[in-house]
Amino acid sequence: ITSCILKKKLVITNLDNLSTNTERYMTTRQKITEAALSLFAEYGYKGTSVKQIADAVGIKDASLYKHFKSKQEILDSIVVLVKNHMTEVSGSLGIPKDSENQAIGKMFLNIEISELKHISREMLRLYLTDPYLSKFWRRAHREQYQNEEIYSMFRRIFFEETLFYQTNIFAYLIDNGIFIEANPTVVAMNFYSPIFLLLSMFDGQLDKVDEAVTMLDKQIDEFVRIYSKEKY
Repeated sequence: ITSCILKKKLVITNLDNLSTNTERYMTTRQKITEAALSLFAEYGYKGTSVKQIADAVGIKDASLYKHFKSKQEILDSIVVLVKNHMTEVSGSLGIPKDSENQAIGKMFLNIEISELKHISREMLRLYLTDPYLSKFWRRAHREQYQNEEIYSMFRRIFFEETLFYQTNIFAYLIDNGIFIEANPTVVAMNFYSPIFLLLSMFDGQLDKVDEAVTMLDKQIDEFVRIYSKEKY
């Protein structure tokens, strides 16, 4: 019995050590990822060296390669970081995950225009001011034509996935008689295009965020006037 207890304690101790090492490892990865995001936003992907990233974290180049095999792998980790952050932000606003299409549809089925404005405002503010999202948007938007991999990433996140997500929402609203009969993809494009324009217009202009939000409110009013069966 004593032997079994000792073995059990040894296993628990090893698991605790493994957990601690993993946390330490992930913490270093997180520091590298966040430092790289800031440097990429300032100097660009090509303009940032692995040494700069390592220096920003306070480690040697060789130590960085224990966590990431390449600069591309660091970029991939930034994409994961930002997407996870986007999910957390959406959750804080009460928006279900992308994969929960029915839940998303039901949420927007009963949403008031004031709530739609609130959610849209907060998302716009976040993309313009959030440390993660604003840096990611700025660099991806500016470098999409200089780097094929970044262009592919930018297109996937800010065009394909966003339009797919919004198309599902508007298809649900059309099918349930909330919106007039229309092509849901076109409706999604008409909703998202002005938001994309505002992000481009006000990128880096923190003193004009309120102006961007006011323009967004007017856009949503016009959008609802065109597509909603119930006139507000």
